[in-house]
Amino acid sequence: QVHFVESGGGLVQAGESLRLSCAASGSTFSIYTIAWYRQAPGKQRELVARMSSSGSTLYADSVKGRFTISRDHAKNTVYLQMNSLKPEDTAVYYCIPIVAAMPFGSWGQGTQVTVSS
Repeated sequence: QVHFVESGGGLVQAGESLRLSCAASGSTFSIYTIAWYRQAPGKQRELVARMSSSGSTLYADSVKGRFTISRDHAKNTVYLQMNSLKPEDTAVYYCIPIVAAMPFGSWGQGTQVTVSS
């Protein structure tokens, strides 16, 4: 079983950048598609970006051109580089593996991102 721990969130001003990290334990990390989701207060959790084991990516329209997902197989880590942050990016961000096009396993604690205007 693979476990994930998110980190890197914080409080920033609009227009600034953050890089989130998703560190995985377990030897099977490299076979999974990994996704970043976010949940803002009072809203449903939504997909932000995902990356397959082979490197193909998918982004939500709202973050295209601003966010970049990447992964380091040697470090068992997936990153989310977030540039030009907007107040509407404020949310708790989670990483999770994707199996059969669905989030698989338990959600972690997430990492809070707050963007002030």
